[in-house]
Amino acid sequence: MGNYVDNNLINGEEVAFETTYHWIIFLHLRSFLTLFIAPILARWSDEFAITNHRIIIKIGLISRRTLEMNLSKVETVNVDQSIMGRILGYGTIRIVGTGGTNEVFENISHPIDFRKKFLELSL
Repeated sequence: MGNYVDNNLINGEEVAFETTYHWIIFLHLRSFLTLFIAPILARWSDEFAITNHRIIIKIGLISRRTLEMNLSKVETVNVDQSIMGRILGYGTIRIVGTGGTNEVFENISHPIDFRKKFLELSL
């Protein structure tokens, strides 16, 4: 589990699913231009987790962007996958919350399992 997720769990809250970026991020131009340092840091520092109470996403090492949303406030988790994404097991997740929240995260490993776990916990 990630450090941020562990440090921000409340009483009775347990991590049900956690994922990270897919290895495909190492094949982008940004990877080559930064000598693979940027994707290594992103994969090491960014956290995507679903607990029994909420979705917790933390992006960034020095500057931080977080999304913590109660499961009851999430309307849906959409998954977009290309053909290559389906074959290799990565995709884009879009979290749509009540009040117009719309957050997009690309190149996530196991996006279908992420959505499946959300649906199991939100019932």
